[in-house]
Amino acid sequence: MTVSVAVVGAGNRGQSYARWVREHPDRARIVAVADPDAHRRSLVIGDGSGVREFADWRELLAAGKLADVAIVATQDRLHVEPAIALTRAGYHLLLEKPVAPTEAECREVVDAVTASGVLFAVCHVMRYMPYTDLVKEIVDSGVLGEIVSVQHLEPVGWWHAAHSYVRGPWAVEAAATPMLLAKSCHDLDWLAYVTGKRIERVSSFGGLSHFRPENRPAEAADRCLDCPLEPTCPYSAPRLYLTTLREQGAVWPVSVITDGTDEDAVLTALRTGRYGKCVYSGDNDVVDHQVLAMELTGGATATFTMTAFSEQTHRRTQIFGTHGCLDGDGEQVRVVDFRDGGVTTHDSGTRGDSNAAADHGGGDTALMDAFVRAAATGDAGHLRSGAAESLHSHLAVFAAEHARHTGTVSAVPAQ
Repeated sequence: MTVSVAVVGAGNRGQSYARWVREHPDRARIVAVADPDAHRRSLVIGDGSGVREFADWRELLAAGKLADVAIVATQDRLHVEPAIALTRAGYHLLLEKPVAPTEAECREVVDAVTASGVLFAVCHVMRYMPYTDLVKEIVDSGVLGEIVSVQHLEPVGWWHAAHSYVRGPWAVEAAATPMLLAKSCHDLDWLAYVTGKRIERVSSFGGLSHFRPENRPAEAADRCLDCPLEPTCPYSAPRLYLTTLREQGAVWPVSVITDGTDEDAVLTALRTGRYGKCVYSGDNDVVDHQVLAMELTGGATATFTMTAFSEQTHRRTQIFGTHGCLDGDGEQVRVVDFRDGGVTTHDSGTRGDSNAAADHGGGDTALMDAFVRAAATGDAGHLRSGAAESLHSHLAVFAAEHARHTGTVSAVPAQ
């Protein structure tokens, strides 16, 4: 069976999933795309023919049920309406994370999916990475004994933070979501998945420490192209986008700031758009660092650190058990067995970056493979999470944000 797909939201994530579909014509085909931007619609369609185009998901819905699967990859605050409507129309739903910006809206989506009986998955691509398979296999083998504690780091990367969370669409919480939800619901979901434990209580600290107007150097200009400090500024927009263009072409993150493919197009975007603004302009308000302390099922503990002030690289995780410990860097895992002192190193085969330009370490490809397989067979067993698991990770985020704002320890609802 060839699965038919409608793409709602033709930005970077929608384009990534559509690319997989185009590369697997024997398994799936794009039949419709909805997005207000004609150029972005064309990037989803590629060289395909017969794809119906709509400027809005409501137009797509009004045209009747056109596909087996709908991929909703709109901006965070535009997920709820199309997700619920398309689910009720009978589409199997692959929903970009996060589900929604509030607990009430997340529950509304989950209730709609559950009532409809369609296949549903949130794009928690970290669950599908080969590296994750390796970590989970080691944990499930019992070599570590009972898990007692976990340390997990998300190194967002100084330039990635500046691109997406200072200058980009996730910079302002009221227009998007809290940083922990936008970026790190992946991580809380991953911790629950690999350990097999629920997050039950959480405390959190963090804030916006650096990307603030009071930290702006006196000599700084409003835009990088006019700034005398640009050559030595770590957050130089010309260095990021022009270097990427010269070395890799018009790929992410260049493709986000302009539809053009040459230096003139990039320079125009930096001269006129938000991606050329000084990072100390004061428009942003999401945190640039945050830590969580968590209590898991059975009394195990975990800590999570998200920081903008790092390399942009794979997550790093240490898992400590009663019989052994594990140290993973996103590519390899080192295991110490306390019973005999043995040390073994395991390779996941994953190489390269973990970001959107590099298939999220193989996660994007594996997720699409699994969802299309599930839709073709009707077997949800191909999926590594459903509504309940995704709701749990989101509830943990909301509890952590409540704890951060109130200075308390918050319980994560048992759904």
